Amino acid sequence: MNNPFKGAGTALVTPFKKDFTIDFDALKKLIDFQINGDIDFLVVQGTTGESPTLSWDEKMEILKTVADVNAGRKPIVFGLGGNNTMEIANKMGALPKTVDGILSVSPYYNKPTQKGIVEHFKYISAKTDLPIILYNVPGRTGSNMSPESTIELSEVDNIVAIKEASGNMEQIMEVIRIRPEGFGVLSGDDALVLPLVAAGADGVISVVSNSFPKHFSDMVKWTATDRHKDAVKIHYNLTEITRLFFAEGNPGGVKEALVELGLMENCMRMPLYNVSKELASKIKVETQRIIKG
Repeated sequence: MNNPFKGAGTALVTPFKKDFTIDFDALKKLIDFQINGDIDFLVVQGTTGESPTLSWDEKMEILKTVADVNAGRKPIVFGLGGNNTMEIANKMGALPKTVDGILSVSPYYNKPTQKGIVEHFKYISAKTDLPIILYNVPGRTGSNMSPESTIELSEVDNIVAIKEASGNMEQIMEVIRIRPEGFGVLSGDDALVLPLVAAGADGVISVVSNSFPKHFSDMVKWTATDRHKDAVKIHYNLTEITRLFFAEGNPGGVKEALVELGLMENCMRMPLYNVSKELASKIKVETQRIIKG
C-alpha cells in the first residue's frame, strides 16, 4: 500500500470553552478555515488536539464533527496510539468509516526496546485495513524509533509512512535514503519542513498550519519546484512565529494566534495552561504582521 498522505496536514487543536467543555462551534470554524486554506489532509486527535485529556466518547464526538463539516473534502487521519498494545488494537475496530488513516505514536513511558516497538506496530496493524502513519517523537515518548525499525515496519502492507519528530536530520534523511518506494516520510517539526521536503520528504503534519494553513500548503507545494525561492521566503516569514508557538509548550502558543484570528478562545485542559502574557503579546504582534503580509 502506497502512502496517500502527502503535502501539508494540520494536527487540529481542540477548542475549549472557559468551562473546559469542547467548543464545537469553534471547531467547525477551524475545519472550514483549514480547507479554505488549501490544506491537504486533517489530523484529528494528535497531541496538539490535547488527546490525553479527552475521553474516548469525546474523541468520537470530535471526529464526527470533523467528518460532518469536512463532508469528504479532505482525507481524515485519526490519532490512535499508546503504550497498551492490546487496548489500541481493540479500538482499531471501533473507528467509523469516515477515517481514512491512523496516526499512531510509538509507545511511551514504558520505553520498549526496538524489538518491542516493532512488534507493537505489527500487532496493531493487523487489526485494521486502514493505512497507518507511524509517529516517532522521542521528546515525548522517551524512546527513539531507529531507521532500521522504521524500514522493517515499512514492509507491513498497511504501514504507509512515518511522521518523524526526532529533530535528528541525519536520522530522518537516512530513512528517506533507504525507504522502499511508496513509503512516506512526513516532518513532525514545523521548523524543519523546508529542508526535509527539499531532501525528499513528502510533507508535514503541522501545528503552525492551524493558524497559517495557506502559508504552509504553499511552502510544501513549492519547495521542490521552480518556486523554491518563494517557499524559502515563507519559511523565513514563519520562523519567528514557529519559535514563539513552542516557547512555552504546545498548543498554548498556536491557540493564542487562533484567538487573534477570531477562531476560538485560548482555553486548555489542565495540566496544560495558557502561555504567559508576555509571550501572548509577542504572538499577537507576530500574527498580525504575517496576516497583513
